[in-house]
Amino acid sequence: MKLREFFTAESVKLNLEADSKDEILKELIQLLDLDDKSEGILFKTLKRRENLGSTGIGKGIAIPHCRSLVVNELRLAYGRKPDGVEFQAIDEAPVHNFFLIVAPPLEVSNQYLPVLGKIAQFAKDPDIPDTLGQISKPEEFLALLEERAP
Repeated sequence: MKLREFFTAESVKLNLEADSKDEILKELIQLLDLDDKSEGILFKTLKRRENLGSTGIGKGIAIPHCRSLVVNELRLAYGRKPDGVEFQAIDEAPVHNFFLIVAPPLEVSNQYLPVLGKIAQFAKDPDIPDTLGQISKPEEFLALLEERAP
């Protein structure tokens, strides 16, 4: 299963409007198209995860992730904040690229950790942050995943 298969054009937002970590998380959650109650539960779960340690992995990339009953299958979203936002990343630099991963607590396919690993591997490529910054349409993001992601 390739990373590209977990994203749709609707789950990609190239101009996040939020200016804080909490608001960025809320905006990413909205890309999953859940009801209001589920969005609230998911936000609290992601906040709890972030309080354990930031999911900002450096080089302008964060991978907020959690397990939650509000989804019945693995769900992903991508958001970009061209100006960046303070996210307490490991390198203390602003984060521009956000890969949201949400999985149910029990997952038959067991893809949560492998997908997290694939995104981290994709993000480690030295030119990926710059390449992500040059994308102008969700379809270009999907094509980049198709071409370069494991």
